[in-house]
Amino acid sequence: MTKYITTINNKKFEIDIDKEGAITINGDKREIDFLPLSPSLYNLLTENKSHDLVVDEKDGEYQVLLGGRLYTGEVLDERAQLLASTRTGAGASSGEISIKSPMPGLVVAIPVAEGQEVKGGQTVIILESMKMQNELKAPRDGIVSRINAQAGQSVEQGKLLVTIV
Repeated sequence: MTKYITTINNKKFEIDIDKEGAITINGDKREIDFLPLSPSLYNLLTENKSHDLVVDEKDGEYQVLLGGRLYTGEVLDERAQLLASTRTGAGASSGEISIKSPMPGLVVAIPVAEGQEVKGGQTVIILESMKMQNELKAPRDGIVSRINAQAGQSVEQGKLLVTIV
């Protein structure tokens, strides 16, 4: 059995995957099918519901766009988690957060301003892509230090949009 510690928007999840591919999340067994559609687009089937999601990974940090919400996370196996917990320094609750465009699109609105305090889960950018509006949210409390886009601007996947400290 392989065990992973996954942190998504500052919430920890223990994920166990056995040899047959069965998945247990925080002790609850789940029926999940995960189908890659392209290098960053996937289909997730769970509880008889189908979900399309976009996954982008850079330097060990994952950004997942699911149902119009952006989730930021980290996935570590047991050994990497143990090593990380022994390190000193900034944790997930501090440091700079870069919110990047998970896909090409059009910036519809930016409901925050530089210097503004934001709460975890607060919308910081509304991005339209594939005829859907997606609200990109702050993964934790912080202050908007930089906005690198403006309403009406077309952006490419991976473009830095907002920085929160």
